[in-house]
Amino acid sequence: MSSKEVKTALKSARDAIRNKEYKEALKHCKTVLKQEKNNYNAWVFIGVAAAELEQPDQAQGAYKKAAELDPEQLLAWQGLASLYEKCDHENAKGDLPGVYQKLLDLYESVDKQKWCDVCKKLVDLHHQEKRHLEVARTWYKLIKTRQEDGADKQELYELWRKLTQLLAENIEDQNNETQQMLLTAFENALDLADSIPSEDHQVLYKHFIQCLSKLPHETERLKKACEGMMNFYPTVQYPLEVICLHLIESGSLADEGQQYCCKLIEMNSKSGPGLIGLGIKALQDKKYEDAVSHLTEGLKELPLCVAGWCHLAKAQVKVHRPKEAILSCNQALKNIDNHSAAGSRCHQKNLCLLLKAEALLKLSDCESSEEAIHILDQVSDTDNIPGLLILQGLAHLNTGAVDKATKIMEDLRASYPDLAKVHALEALIHFTKKDYLQAEACFQRALEKDAEVAEYHYQLGLTYWFMGEETRKDKAKALTHFLKAARLDTYMGKVFCYLGHYYRDVAGDRNRARGCYRKAFELDDTDAESGAAAVDLSVELEDTETALAILTAVTQKASAGAAKWAWLRRGLYHLKDGQHSQAVADLQAALRADPKDCNCWESLGEAYLSRGGYTTALKSFTRASELNPDSTYSVFKVAAIQQILGRYTEAIAQYQLIIKKKEDYVPALKGLGECHLMMAKAALVDFLDGKAVDCVEKALEYFTWALQHRADVSCLWKLAGDACSSLHAVSPSKVHVRVLGVLLGQQEGSEVLKKDELLNLGGRCYGRALKLMSTSNTWCDLGINYYHQARHLAETGGSTDGLTELLEKSVHCLKKAVRLDSKNHLYWNALGVVACYHGIGNYALAQHCFIKSIQAEQINAAAWTNLGVLYLATENIEQAHEAFKMAQSLDPSYLLCWIGQALIAETVGSYDTMDLFRHTTELSMHTEGAIGYAYWVCTTLQDKSNRETELYKYNILQMNAVPAAQGVLCKYVERIQNYAPAFTMLGYLNERLQLRREAAEAYQRAASLLDPTEDQHTYNVTMRNWGRLLCSIGEYDKAVQAFKSTPLEEMEDIVGLALALFMKGLYKESNKAYERALTVVKSEQDKAHVLTALAITEYKQGQMDAAKSLLFKCSILKEPTTESLQTLCALGLAMQDATLSKAALNEFLKHTKHKNDYHRCLLTSAICALQGRGVAVQRQAAKAVHSNPADPALWSLLSRVVAQYTQRNAKGGAVAGTVAHVLDANHGKKALLYTAVNQLAMGSSTVEDEKNISLKTIQKAAFLSPDDPAVWAGLMAACHADDKLALVSNTQPKRLDLHLALLSAVSASLKDKDILQNYNQSLEKWSLSQAVTGLIDTGRISEAESLCTKSLKSNPDQPAVVLLLRQVQCKSLLESQRPLPDAVLEELQKTVMSNSTSVPAWQWLAQVYQSQGMMGAAEMCYRKSLQVASQQGSWNGKLSSLLKLALLALEVCMANVPGDHWSSLLQEATSEALKVCFCPLAVFLQALLQFNRKMGARETRRLLERVVYQPGYPNSIVSTARWYLLRHLYAKNDHELIDVLVKNAEAHGDKRTLELNEKLSSQ
Repeated sequence: MSSKEVKTALKSARDAIRNKEYKEALKHCKTVLKQEKNNYNAWVFIGVAAAELEQPDQAQGAYKKAAELDPEQLLAWQGLASLYEKCDHENAKGDLPGVYQKLLDLYESVDKQKWCDVCKKLVDLHHQEKRHLEVARTWYKLIKTRQEDGADKQELYELWRKLTQLLAENIEDQNNETQQMLLTAFENALDLADSIPSEDHQVLYKHFIQCLSKLPHETERLKKACEGMMNFYPTVQYPLEVICLHLIESGSLADEGQQYCCKLIEMNSKSGPGLIGLGIKALQDKKYEDAVSHLTEGLKELPLCVAGWCHLAKAQVKVHRPKEAILSCNQALKNIDNHSAAGSRCHQKNLCLLLKAEALLKLSDCESSEEAIHILDQVSDTDNIPGLLILQGLAHLNTGAVDKATKIMEDLRASYPDLAKVHALEALIHFTKKDYLQAEACFQRALEKDAEVAEYHYQLGLTYWFMGEETRKDKAKALTHFLKAARLDTYMGKVFCYLGHYYRDVAGDRNRARGCYRKAFELDDTDAESGAAAVDLSVELEDTETALAILTAVTQKASAGAAKWAWLRRGLYHLKDGQHSQAVADLQAALRADPKDCNCWESLGEAYLSRGGYTTALKSFTRASELNPDSTYSVFKVAAIQQILGRYTEAIAQYQLIIKKKEDYVPALKGLGECHLMMAKAALVDFLDGKAVDCVEKALEYFTWALQHRADVSCLWKLAGDACSSLHAVSPSKVHVRVLGVLLGQQEGSEVLKKDELLNLGGRCYGRALKLMSTSNTWCDLGINYYHQARHLAETGGSTDGLTELLEKSVHCLKKAVRLDSKNHLYWNALGVVACYHGIGNYALAQHCFIKSIQAEQINAAAWTNLGVLYLATENIEQAHEAFKMAQSLDPSYLLCWIGQALIAETVGSYDTMDLFRHTTELSMHTEGAIGYAYWVCTTLQDKSNRETELYKYNILQMNAVPAAQGVLCKYVERIQNYAPAFTMLGYLNERLQLRREAAEAYQRAASLLDPTEDQHTYNVTMRNWGRLLCSIGEYDKAVQAFKSTPLEEMEDIVGLALALFMKGLYKESNKAYERALTVVKSEQDKAHVLTALAITEYKQGQMDAAKSLLFKCSILKEPTTESLQTLCALGLAMQDATLSKAALNEFLKHTKHKNDYHRCLLTSAICALQGRGVAVQRQAAKAVHSNPADPALWSLLSRVVAQYTQRNAKGGAVAGTVAHVLDANHGKKALLYTAVNQLAMGSSTVEDEKNISLKTIQKAAFLSPDDPAVWAGLMAACHADDKLALVSNTQPKRLDLHLALLSAVSASLKDKDILQNYNQSLEKWSLSQAVTGLIDTGRISEAESLCTKSLKSNPDQPAVVLLLRQVQCKSLLESQRPLPDAVLEELQKTVMSNSTSVPAWQWLAQVYQSQGMMGAAEMCYRKSLQVASQQGSWNGKLSSLLKLALLALEVCMANVPGDHWSSLLQEATSEALKVCFCPLAVFLQALLQFNRKMGARETRRLLERVVYQPGYPNSIVSTARWYLLRHLYAKNDHELIDVLVKNAEAHGDKRTLELNEKLSSQ
């Protein structure tokens, strides 16, 4: 290709590029390069086209090739620069600076403007790469070029300012050349600025100073810059702040710096650097308080100033505030780690660490000293070795490491023998060892080296303070050095504290001591000792305002759990001042500081007690006593508070603790006496007079002990008098109080006092109290005591003269009390009561006294009541009513006013009388209210004509009058034991409540109080009542004697005697008595009753016909009684004459109003049972229950007959027994037994489904009726059933070895029971049989045989026991599986024949034959047992015989014996069993028969699935059926049904089936 063609191709390429046809351009260029490989333009065009086609690598190669071909040409370099600027090529950043530099070289002489542009691009590139030196150099070239080109001043200013912006970042990390270039740029920019002053100029200056402040070596230039800016801008703080802060941080704050700080403060009083500077100046001038103040304020504004924190820590150490100094050091260390430059960081950190260690050592505690040791180990300061070692020595000394401190001291002493601190350290070591002489010498040497150190003087003074006896007596040396220390260091609080000790304890100058303590506390508000001493001295000097001001200031600043001493003292101040709530709050705060301070707890208890918080006070004193068990005061206060709260038993226990430690502690003895006295008063309120007498005896004993120690205390004598007088209401027969001879004026021993002697002793005690201190209260008590003595004398029939004298003394004493305190209403009231007494009878004086009492106290129910009694005694009924009414309005709960109203109602014959008396008994117990209510209750009960009235139903039935009256009357006779009508009424009420023995005792007491010569009729009635009750409780001999003590003229007496003789078994004598009664009867009804009784006596003598004749006589009377008809019916039942019984029953029903009562049902059921109709028996009982469902006796009867006659309905029988128990506890006791028997009759399912409820029921019955032998027999049956079920469930029986114990319980219950002999014998035989069976089951054959033999020895004629013995004897023979001899079989057959009516006997014989392989004989025995059961109507016997017969047939079938007899027998037996009732076992046996016939048949699966899946089958049967069904399904390979059955087994926990499944599935 020619050169022309090349040019043409290049021109085409250029045109293609202009037209953006870059590919065409590449083609043209390649054409050129084929011809000319080194064509510069072709390579440039390729680079352009490739760059546009986004092929940077090809473009770069083309440009570089062109640049190599002609390095001085611009196009290639321009293209390369453009390419690098546009793309992110990996070599772009590295190659671009070189490209720019080449362009600068090419443009320098050609185009200055482009040179400048490229220069700026190069600077930007260097700036991005943080190549600050290249930036500075390049920009300097730019500025120089512009200067040469004649750039104006503004352009140059902008260029220099731009350079300051480019280099301002991280100036402290750049090299010196860059820093100097930057500073020059700032200076040139400041010089070239046009408008001065201006905001831009000010900002530029500020930036310049900022850069200088970051360069520690440019201090002079910084000062010059700051001064220059201050000259231009005198009101701007910034340059002053910078120069001050720089001088502070560099530690070169001289006078000039102080001037800067002062000037800065003038401009801004809150300037941080200025305040810090002033603080440092104050620290240098030893103005420590000012230093702390200025530095604290300055650091609030400038918290990052490390030097400020260090100087603050120094100042705080100087003023002895180590905790604050530690916080300042921590802040400084934090700032050093975060903000300080690396160069200065080490020195600053060492300084802070040393300061912190020094401050920690000032705290003097072990923990702080250990921390100081750890901190000193971090110090790397080698220039301050002695100081560092001394601090380490002090730290070790404070932690108790004396040896380490001594080693450090010895090293220092060898190296620095003239250093005062070394001698001081040595002195402290000796001081710690209590070697005070050596310590003194060392401190003196230290003071010789440096006498201006306050610490040395203080320690030397302290040494003298603790020295020997001479310095202890004369502490002048200590005072001298303490004063010197205080002069040298006025901030050392501890020295002022010891000065306070000196002036307080040695000089006795309390004012000066208080001043020293206050100074010490002002200097160190954490010094609790100084603060407490200052407060205590202020209180002693009666300057409470100062004390309170100190305490308030401390508590306001105190944090939670601090300043205990202040809170405690302020709490005590408030407690003394009567501000109880504030005291509680302060003392609680004190306890938060120290929860184990027993004194604080005691003080808090006092505060609670002062404001009436007894419970909280009790807790506080209890806590105090726990913390300090030796504190008598705490225990005493606990007891005293418990006494106030009425917890006398606990209080007595606490008082006893004190007496054990300190026998002569009178307050505790007094408290013990008071507690017993209060318990006596409480017992009197509850009418527990015996307990009250015992408590008074104990109270007098303790009061006497107290008087032995302090006979000069009036209150002890008064309390002794109160104890003696408190028993005034108790019956004299009960008051026998043993009193120590000391109280009676004897030297030793004791004496038992009667009531009159005790009251007299009380009067003498009151007299002794009055001699010691005459008080109105004691005069009143003495007057009341004389009054009680007079009443007792009158009751016991004493002399009239003595009575009059006592009453006069009583009036005199009460008048004396009134004169001493005429405003006390109690004294007037007592005087009025005495004036009312019949021995005085001064009603006018009494009325006057009661009115005066009311005037003294308006709310005075007692005085109004007494006034009402006065009016009632004088027969002023209306006035009495108004007085009582007023008393009721004042206090509705006051008992006596209600009694007064009841007496008025009784007087006027009101219907409300009984209600009022009842209300008095509800309010409280009082003898008048009790006897009144009991009288009205008995009167109402004896009136039989009002039984159906609403008044009777409400007063007697609804209000439970009988038990209420009986309760209050029991208390009445406890107090008043000589009132016969009360005992008679009590006997009557006890009889109504079926409390026969208690009623008999009451009648006996009444009879003993009566005199037959005075009131023969009352005596006879009482004896009759007593005899009747004696007869009812079985004491027939006494009953006979009681009736014989009467004239035996009244029919009631004769009949009572006859009944007693009958119950005693003297039927002939009883017969004679009844015949005598027939001679005095007055009515047909009484005659019928006597004839009936005569018939019963004849029956008891075996005269059936005579009894029947007498009863027929009763029936033909005009008014036959239902009792005689019932007796005739019962006689027919006894004679087994159903016709007679039925006829008597029909006649009986004609004369009874209630057709469905218990007796009618019982007789009807008995007749049905006599006729052999068991189902009819149950129906009769069910019918009666349906007609009268609220009668528990009928429910109990129903449960009983179901268990006896229709066991198939046992579930209903159990429900009936439960209902009876719920309705009535009395019937429910027996009903529980019937319930349990029915539950047992329900079978094993009840145990499985209801968690052995039958056993629980019978246990409950045994608990309620332990004397019932049937209950213990039932428990035997329940335990036996539970053991059998355990065997079925494959579990261990829970109750073993109970058979003999329960048999003994049955025998013990049957002892001395003469009635129902046949029943008792049957029960005992059954229990024996059950015990023997249990022993056999548990393998105790020898014991069973012994038991049978023992029974036969006592009574050989017992076929049932003989059968038991044979069963026991055959047990071992049958277990040996040997054939029994024919003789044995014959003997067994004879034994069973002697018990031919026993179903179990035939079944046992069948089992014996079955064991011998005699299946035919076994079948015949089972059929015989079935026959006997059917004849007896025994449902259980019939069902068990059928099932055992079926099991016999199944055993033969399973043995594959040929023939259809046994399979037919099984089908027949199970079918009959299912006719009797639903029997799960019968269904299962049919399924097993089918399984044995055809295991794989569909019928087999159907029968087994019926047992497994249908509800109502016991678990044991279901589990066995599940086992057989699984075998059937595996034989059929029915895996789907197998899975269903396995899930069912898992759900019911059937392990046996699951194990079989595992075996079958693995085969």
